[in-house]
Amino acid sequence: MRPTSRAAVLAATFVLIFSVAACGSNDPGAGASGAATGSPPAPGGSPAGSDGASPAGDISGELRVWGMGNEGALLGALADAFETEYPDVTVNVTPVDWGQAVAKLQTAIGGGETPDVSQMGTDMMGQFIETGALEPVPSSVDPSVYFESAWNTGVVDGTAYAVPWYVETRLLYYRTDIAEAAGITAAPTNWDELKAAATAMQEQGGAEWGISLGTKNWQEYMPFVWSNGGAVMNDAGEFALNSPEAIEALTYYDSFFEEGLSPTAVPEGFDITPAFVTGTHPMFVSGPWHLGLVAEAGGADIEGNWAIALHPGKDGAPGTSFLGGSNFVVFTDSPNKDAAWAWAEFVSRPESQILWYEEATVLPAVQAAWDDPALGDDENLALFGEQLSSTSTQPAIPTWSEIASSLNDQLERVTAGDASPEDGAQAMQDAASGIGTGR
Repeated sequence: MRPTSRAAVLAATFVLIFSVAACGSNDPGAGASGAATGSPPAPGGSPAGSDGASPAGDISGELRVWGMGNEGALLGALADAFETEYPDVTVNVTPVDWGQAVAKLQTAIGGGETPDVSQMGTDMMGQFIETGALEPVPSSVDPSVYFESAWNTGVVDGTAYAVPWYVETRLLYYRTDIAEAAGITAAPTNWDELKAAATAMQEQGGAEWGISLGTKNWQEYMPFVWSNGGAVMNDAGEFALNSPEAIEALTYYDSFFEEGLSPTAVPEGFDITPAFVTGTHPMFVSGPWHLGLVAEAGGADIEGNWAIALHPGKDGAPGTSFLGGSNFVVFTDSPNKDAAWAWAEFVSRPESQILWYEEATVLPAVQAAWDDPALGDDENLALFGEQLSSTSTQPAIPTWSEIASSLNDQLERVTAGDASPEDGAQAMQDAASGIGTGR
């Protein structure tokens, strides 16, 4: 499977989007005025109104939107399209540096100076839902429009506080030429095949390592737990990081390090892209941004010699990969909630999702958007779309950032240290339980 010309664009854009470079002014906009009195459209479903048409005439005034990182700088395209449909609304976009996003949102909430609507990373949801500053999503919104894991990033105690905007997930990148030299003719689909492929690529394929896995990266580790039926938290809302499923997954994950198939230490500033291109690290797990990075770094020499595959499940069933991305939230202090929810509806339309994909090269959270040829006709991107149906993510709890750090620390004790998987899983459980959910 070969990256297409469109996929090559992913590299530059995704590097910008997921960096923390400041883009534009970080000053919150002035107070909004002219709040609407009509009923807002329903995001992700049919707009309000008896004839199904958007009630553009009922929505007016200023709409203050915060966008993070590079996306904030690019939001003008969506803002222009929104103003065309809602000519009585003026959209003011404020770009916010990702590195300052949490602090600026906290300051805005504390001072009662929030925007009407803001982009928010999926991993930020728990801490801001807890503040009470986010408006619940209207019941008219249809959750089935979005990928289930994306919708759940904004749900606490059965109430949704966010509308998914874009998503990302991770697949297995592998060198087909090294695999074939090692007698592997198909992508691994289960844990046994993944281990066999890593072993063969190292022993028969001539690679220095079999696969590159993170020694302290919960986003690479947890997909193995999820694929084994485990979870961060169980249905009762209790941490389950020491469950039998988690211990089995950690034992398997650690085996790649114990058997010398994945390095236990990497040089500072290590970049997997050239290592993959040169063949020393013939497999790794990453997101769509690496499609362009690999194609650009390898050029003609690597063309046709690599592919991507769905995250391997334990026994051949589809594996569960990590889901990240961003949502839009509406603030309780917004004086123009009608326009804010109209914005959420507008950006959830499949055509708007494709417009944003073409502007920012990020993946749609709305399932119907994947029927568009811009995505469906690209085999690599379509595979990411297929994986999105089997994903999971962190729970929406205020303390997640602290818990994630403890998971990484304990994971490193197992993979690069002497801790057993049983002890490591128990330490993860104890650390998470000690931190608590923050609710």
